[in-house]
Amino acid sequence: MRCLGLDLGSKTLGISISDRTNKIASVYTTLYFKDEDYHSLILPLKEIIEKEDIDTLVLGLPKNMNNSLGERALITLDFKKLLEDETKLSVIMEDERLTSVISNNVLIQADVSRKKRKKKVDGMAAVIILQGYLDRNR
Repeated sequence: MRCLGLDLGSKTLGISISDRTNKIASVYTTLYFKDEDYHSLILPLKEIIEKEDIDTLVLGLPKNMNNSLGERALITLDFKKLLEDETKLSVIMEDERLTSVISNNVLIQADVSRKKRKKKVDGMAAVIILQGYLDRNR
């Protein structure tokens, strides 16, 4: 069984996947959706879950720096409930503070152009979210 890491944005869902030993996370894909149409993500996610034999979903929780929950965090918690209801899998919440900053820095160091970085940052953030979970659960 494998894990999926999810980084929910306002128009994108970055997705990462673990290897079969659940030790290494890598970029899987990015799904695009219209503003706040989170239901449109369910069918493609179910297809990925089935195809890749996924048993664990790890969703990034965008807490504020003072550890409070803002509007994006509340939207993410609603998405967690939707995922659990639709997939029948439990969803693990993972603190995602600074994952986008770290992702951008990694891509800058890899000399990825600004245009390409914009397309890759969500998947990279999902990798950081999932890798943090995998590292803590070894």
